[in-house]
Amino acid sequence: MPLLVMKFGGTSVADLARIRNAAEKVKREVARGYDVIVIVSAMSGKTNELVGWVESTSPLYDAREYDAVVSSGENVTAGLMALTLQEMDIPARSWQGWQVPIQTTSAHAAARFVDIPRSNIDAKFAEGFKVAVVAGFQGVSPEGRITTLGRGGSDTTAVAFAAAFAAERCDIYTDVDGVYTTDPRISPKARKLDRIAFEEMLELASLGAKVLQTRSVELAMRYKVRLRVLSSFEDTDENSGTLVCDEDEIMESKVVSGVAYSRDEAKMTLLRVEDRPGIAAAIFGPLADAGVNVDMIVQNISETDAPGDKNAYTDMTFSCPTNQVARAKKAIEDARDAGKFIYADLVTDTDVAKVSVVGIGMRSHAGVAARMFSALAAENVNIKVIATSEIKISVLIDRKYMELAVQALHDTFELEKA
Repeated sequence: MPLLVMKFGGTSVADLARIRNAAEKVKREVARGYDVIVIVSAMSGKTNELVGWVESTSPLYDAREYDAVVSSGENVTAGLMALTLQEMDIPARSWQGWQVPIQTTSAHAAARFVDIPRSNIDAKFAEGFKVAVVAGFQGVSPEGRITTLGRGGSDTTAVAFAAAFAAERCDIYTDVDGVYTTDPRISPKARKLDRIAFEEMLELASLGAKVLQTRSVELAMRYKVRLRVLSSFEDTDENSGTLVCDEDEIMESKVVSGVAYSRDEAKMTLLRVEDRPGIAAAIFGPLADAGVNVDMIVQNISETDAPGDKNAYTDMTFSCPTNQVARAKKAIEDARDAGKFIYADLVTDTDVAKVSVVGIGMRSHAGVAARMFSALAAENVNIKVIATSEIKISVLIDRKYMELAVQALHDTFELEKA
């Protein structure tokens, strides 16, 4: 039988009524002739509650016990979904991660997939079961302990199962009806995309779009898993939602497909760092060791250098999430104290935002950057840092101008037009 993977997020299974609504969608696909693997998240808010219990019980908690507690939310949802399907006369069975078994690394709270053996679930399908309901977000380590994949891990679980079982498609049901050209809450002109390429979706996800978890898109692109994003709360058909697929499946791409933004950005600048070979490694090595996610990097000659000065200096600017500023500052100060490099000052600006335009059409069109910068200049928005890739241009700007910048760029590239 053809196989379909369907994933339901926390808001889609928030209570018994919504679980039944999700089960109706599964029943419809079974009626179309599919065997279905359903991946479920914990009920909305439940994971946060479980994390709160752990932190209240033990602020310096054992990560293995953290995973044992936090993974339980998905177990409840999987069992309730299987029971609901059985009440609809659909042969269904629930599966926890260790029962599959979903084999992962031992990195608790941040585990990665090693293997998903098919034999146990295939055997149940062979017995006549039509639906396997699998608890997302979890697996089992080589030591036999429960592991979790980190926030958004259920999306990754769904894509991994679609790849392992060669599914026809992986449907991600959420509280939005697809992927939009930008956040509709910021630009009323935002348009739902019928299709978007893996690379574009990966860039949008990493740049702040919340529709899909970044690791899930990476996995889908690697194994060519066709993803469809659609709403749990609307009647859907085969043409609903947004299909995330290979670039070859898209007939003609716009130059820019979407505008993404991230509010939680900080800009950090090291002033008058000695300009010598290895200085970048000396700075960013300790930041990496401290787990700081550095994004944009700009290096320029220090404005205080005098012509002909034998002691050359440079200024080094980089961006990172605002919640990692303290960690970054400590890593830099510790590296300085250890004699790895010296600098005159460290300047931090936490009142910035990142705005990006993304599109595979940029590969074959010139002038995108010029149009972007002209649009921002027309709105009197000053650019602090610029970073580019083959299909992306990102800028750091003052946070108060973020919504204005998003709207201006959406209009400039006429993203409201199909």
